[in-house]
Amino acid sequence: MTRTPPLRTPALRTTPRRATRPKAPVRRAPLSMPGAGLALAATALGLAVALAALVGVGEGRAQAGRAPVPASGASGETAGGGQATQREITEREATEREGTEREATWAAIRPDLFPGKAIAEAADGLVTLSAPGRAEDAAIVPITIALALPADDPRSFRSVTLVVDENPAPMAGRFTFGPGQRDFTLSLRVRVNSYSFVRAVAETSDGALHMTKAFVKAAGGCSAPATKDTAESITHLGDMRFRSFAGSGQAEAQVQIRHPNFSGLQMDEATRGYTPAWFVREVEVRQGDRLLFAMEGGISVSEDPTFRFSYRASAEPVAVRAEDTENKVFSKTFPGGGT
Repeated sequence: MTRTPPLRTPALRTTPRRATRPKAPVRRAPLSMPGAGLALAATALGLAVALAALVGVGEGRAQAGRAPVPASGASGETAGGGQATQREITEREATEREGTEREATWAAIRPDLFPGKAIAEAADGLVTLSAPGRAEDAAIVPITIALALPADDPRSFRSVTLVVDENPAPMAGRFTFGPGQRDFTLSLRVRVNSYSFVRAVAETSDGALHMTKAFVKAAGGCSAPATKDTAESITHLGDMRFRSFAGSGQAEAQVQIRHPNFSGLQMDEATRGYTPAWFVREVEVRQGDRLLFAMEGGISVSEDPTFRFSYRASAEPVAVRAEDTENKVFSKTFPGGGT
């Protein structure tokens, strides 16, 4: 006869329960005890005071490490004249910090560009550089350089060099002037390959160098594809335009040279290879026999190099000559006061 094992229910245990120490009864003061309400209120008040003190200390420490918001001046105001927000100040501080870190690049390239020469910060108004803080298009970043000597300064300007620190070829262009050039304004468009300082270093007739700089947020300008079809660019290669703005009351003129100005970093979408560097390396602009400026350029100058510069219209013709890296020479003479 088969014995059926007894059913075991979950409530039954085969091992004895481990003995546990009984908890001491919690004594609670009755709410009706005299003074209990005052004691609880005092405790809550004490906690509130302590918490407030801690919060105050935290805020004090945060304020100690936070840059104060300037009450006035350009550094504490937005472009529209309003008070700068904490976010704007934080972004500006981050930009300045990043710029400081990038000074290492300048320290590395400076000896090659200006060997053995001291460079001083330009005095107010001597050299001015205008550039966008954040470029809309890294391949055509507008730059304006203004040079001006005080009336009682007997010197003149020999040249100004435009440098984009982080570009593969940092020297965008070196512009030299004819004798006696005391003030000059020059605008052009350049490529900026990554966040970088842009510098203008002017040399005066005594050999001294004076520098100013601006930090530009832009990336990919040197490798950006050309905006025009290569075949079309070659068809119009070397075409020039000259325009005087004297009719609008401005002592300025503009020269444009049609050229793709390939940087050597742009990819050909058809072959998936890189387009060889091919750019305008020399430009010379004369008014009569007088040299207005001559440029020694590189890959940083944008496609279709365009220069707007100080110019006083006269009957003397304007002659423009350019040469590229394939030794092609382009030249044309324009009426002095015309377009």
